[in-house]
Amino acid sequence: MKTIGVIPARFASTRFPAKVLANIAGKPMIEHIWKRARQCRHLDDVLIACDHQDVFKVAVGFGAKAVMTDPNHPSGSDRIAEVVSPLAVDIVVNIQGDEPFVDPDVVDRLVVLLKNDSDCLMGTVIKEITDDKDFQNPHVVKCVIDSKGYALYFSRAPIPYHRHATKPLELKGYKHFGLYAYRKNFLLQYKDWPKSILETTEQLEQLRVLERGYRIRTVVTTADSMAVDTPQDLKKAEAWFAQLN
Repeated sequence: MKTIGVIPARFASTRFPAKVLANIAGKPMIEHIWKRARQCRHLDDVLIACDHQDVFKVAVGFGAKAVMTDPNHPSGSDRIAEVVSPLAVDIVVNIQGDEPFVDPDVVDRLVVLLKNDSDCLMGTVIKEITDDKDFQNPHVVKCVIDSKGYALYFSRAPIPYHRHATKPLELKGYKHFGLYAYRKNFLLQYKDWPKSILETTEQLEQLRVLERGYRIRTVVTTADSMAVDTPQDLKKAEAWFAQLN
């Protein structure tokens, strides 16, 4: 069962243009992500899906396999679908192009989930929230799950809402990481569905899957990560990198 990791590297980010090339400890962010992805034991290959020649040149320069894609794709999933459509692969992992500290072991767990469960079409990663500030922060996407680990809903709002809570986080809340694994055929179907009402409302594309009636299995991790969305986040990433090393 062939598995490929694809890193969608979007140059024209609205809040932080060219952030995939932003410098962290002397290397572009996209190189840190690629190197971590290459450590995954269950990925047969790793590609970088580029939308700009500058990103393509940098990626090829540090030894990555890079592919130019249509710059007008509305999402990373669409960009990945273009890359994998002609390839003979079974499982596709969407490794976000703005998370320089992605954990290879977490990616491997996600791949194993799909390999071991033939009914699982799509999987993602969550982590228990321990800080109420994260629970209240709309930039931190929350997830609630059922007893079998399937996602019930994703929201920017603090969910689940505990009506009779006596202290913050009395009920478990989960932070969602934008790391996905799909069966290739499911990804190619999903990317052609029209945007759903909930997806448009929350600005969370995974809701298109739930609203269509399909299920998303989750992997719970204790490993943390961070997304670099702004220049301020880049400073945090520098500090995090220094701490790790």
